[in-house]
Amino acid sequence: MNNAVLVYASMSGNTELMATYIAEGMKEKGIQLDVKECFEIDPEELVQYDGIIFGSYTWGDGELPDEFLDFYDELDHLDFHCKKSAVFGSGSTLYSNYGGAVDLLTGKLKERGADIICSPLKIELTPNEKDLLICKEFGRQFALKLLAS
Repeated sequence: MNNAVLVYASMSGNTELMATYIAEGMKEKGIQLDVKECFEIDPEELVQYDGIIFGSYTWGDGELPDEFLDFYDELDHLDFHCKKSAVFGSGSTLYSNYGGAVDLLTGKLKERGADIICSPLKIELTPNEKDLLICKEFGRQFALKLLAS
């Protein structure tokens, strides 16, 4: 099967916009994709998918946003071995820990046994047209690597 889930948190709409373009790129390559905000899915459901992508904005100086905290903690008892994964998000280089939420989520996926098949994608604040093309290509590349596995 080649199904995937993209789970994200967005406050200002930046990460949601990124998610939309990543999803477009994945669907172009034939991936069956579910897109959900982090409060719309029980972490237990993630084990049903071949591919898992997380997206989050970074809060403060490198922290996960509040809406991702419980979800993040509930990942601790899940096994993601054989799951293909990636992480993306928006952040600000004004902070010393630019895109820290992306790093935290990447670390959690690795800790739970997931195979990170695309380098984490970080976009500065509001994505511009070039950034959105990068997001779409990120989705395509994730899809191609998922299909090849």
